[in-house]
Order: sequence, then C-alpha cells, then structure tokens
Amino acid sequence: VQLQASGGGLVQPGGSLRLSCAASGFTFGHTWMYWLRQAPGKELEWISSITTFGSYTYYADSVQDRFNISRDNTNSILYLEMNSLKPEDTARYYCAKDKAGNVRGQGTLVTVSS
Repeated sequence: VQLQASGGGLVQPGGSLRLSCAASGFTFGHTWMYWLRQAPGKELEWISSITTFGSYTYYADSVQDRFNISRDNTNSILYLEMNSLKPEDTARYYCAKDKAGNVRGQGTLVTVSS
C-alpha cells in the first residue's frame, strides 16, 4: 500500500490549499478513505471521511463547512480542499485507509501563518 500526499505549504490565515493523495497497492474504489492530521505536540486527529463512490462525506466539527473531501476513483486520487484556513489548522496532513490512521502515508505539512 502506498499513500502519497502532496500539496502542503505555507499559507496565510484565510487562505486556501488543495491537498492530493495518490493511492496504490489496493482497490481504491472499494475503500472508504480518510484524512487525518497531527499538529505539533498533539495526537493524530481524524478530520474527514468519504465513502467508496463519494456519495457521503463526513467532517470533524473543527473543519466542517471549511474543508471538502473528494475522490477520483479512475485515477485513485483523494483530495482535500481547505478554505478559510486558520493558524490552528497547522499540522501534517495524512491520507489513510482507516479512520484511526494505522495505514497512512508520510503526510504533507501545512503551515498557516502570516
């Protein structure tokens, strides 16, 4: 299993970023997918889930109405569009095959700072 996240970087408060995760080594289109994040000094936090065909999405309260998860099953890519970013969104973001993040990639770092 490989989960390669990208798209992180430095962004000002109020800005936007779009993360991508290229998946391989498993049947992506048959698998619910997840985004998690880990802020410095804090535990891994689930932030979003998407069902196999993208019909249903779920979000943590902390990102509800600001983040949008989506997927491209043809190309095995998971996305996370992040809007109205806040300094507290600063974290390493991971895509994962399970909600606990036991099977996840190396992540991509997002820093929200002026």
